[in-house]
Amino acid sequence: MYHVCILECDDGSLYTGITNNLSRRLAMHKAGQGGSYTRSRGAQAFVYTERKCTRGSALKREAAIKRLSRAEKLALVSSGTATYGIDRKRRPARLTR
Repeated sequence: MYHVCILECDDGSLYTGITNNLSRRLAMHKAGQGGSYTRSRGAQAFVYTERKCTRGSALKREAAIKRLSRAEKLALVSSGTATYGIDRKRRPARLTR
């Protein structure tokens, strides 16, 4: 099982990626061992996750999400239809406006 995820960074930007272990991946991002994008911007929490059966389908969905504008990504996050509550103790302030 793979997950496509959108992560909010400390500067309010959004990072999109895939993983097969959400908690491990978030810990890596927070420790500065994830992608170079989050290494320089910090990681707060996943704001959206979506399950996919195969790595290929996850990569296709990741590419589709990366093509979205910021406004479209925020609409996807706001819909909340595929978020599974990973590290969501609070909703990031920037996304609630």
